[in-house]
Amino acid sequence: MIRDARVLRTDFVPSEVVHRDGEVNHLSSVLDPVTRGQTADTAVVTGPSGAGKTCLTRFVAGKLREATLDVETVYVNCWRNYTRYRALYRVLEAVGRTVDVHRQSTPTDELIDRIERADQQAVVVLDEADQLEAPDVIYDLHGLPQYAVVVVANRERDLYAHEGNRLRSRLQSSEHVRMDTYGADQLVAILQSRVDNGLERGVVDRAQLERIADAAAGDARLAIGILRSAARAAEREDEDEITDAVLEDAVPTAETEIRQADVENLTPDQVAVFEVVRERGPVSPGGIYDAYCERVDDPKTERTIRSYLSKMQQYDLLVASGSSRTRVYEVVDDDLPSPGS
Repeated sequence: MIRDARVLRTDFVPSEVVHRDGEVNHLSSVLDPVTRGQTADTAVVTGPSGAGKTCLTRFVAGKLREATLDVETVYVNCWRNYTRYRALYRVLEAVGRTVDVHRQSTPTDELIDRIERADQQAVVVLDEADQLEAPDVIYDLHGLPQYAVVVVANRERDLYAHEGNRLRSRLQSSEHVRMDTYGADQLVAILQSRVDNGLERGVVDRAQLERIADAAAGDARLAIGILRSAARAAEREDEDEITDAVLEDAVPTAETEIRQADVENLTPDQVAVFEVVRERGPVSPGGIYDAYCERVDDPKTERTIRSYLSKMQQYDLLVASGSSRTRVYEVVDDDLPSPGS
């Protein structure tokens, strides 16, 4: 049933990005000076989870690399590389030498110095940039002529959660590519492309793709996850096609798998916050912060913890209820295993 499993992965970058022509053209035009050896503006790409931000940036960066031999592309997943050191190390891996860099003893300033001295022109994508513990990495790269920086986040205001107006003033002149949630017909087209390239002919019909699109509610990552879960289940059960029963079961399975992947990506401080909510929810932001401070040696500010709560809401890990004064949080899925378990 599955001809090419890669196509059913949410991180797969297709040969064409469906229903994002305007955004592709916009970001391509921002980065075009790089193809001529010139300095490109910083780009800020924003949109809700599942809107295709990562796919868009990797697609455009990949096309640019195909067209320009002298330009490197660096993708930094800030979920995993959330410290300044980790993110800079990832950049240096692509543009310079890290064989003599010792992660325990090489100072951050030396990494920055090497990155500044590197003559390799590169496009640096900071994906989920609001996950950075502090925006120093953006400051480090912004303005260096050999680097074109693409900052990706769900919401622009989340980028300023730590530093406020200082970063806002730095990025206000940047090019902004704003992406909206997909419509149902757009999701069906995305799914159809994945079906055509990844599955055997005739195993799923359009009505079923429409049902997947309705269940995903504009989230392409969830829609693709449902399709993948359904195809895997049908293959395990030795079915010739994806049945409606298999598809119905695939929806909660995909939702849980995506939540679990997101929980595994949380930083240690975010894990502490998540576990507080899981154990004590429904719980107020103040209650969360007090309990969090008891668990960690070097707690973040209350403002930062509120930004973590917002981030976990956006990824459907937490749900909030009540007004701003009476707001409480609880986890969406109590059955998720603890991170790392």
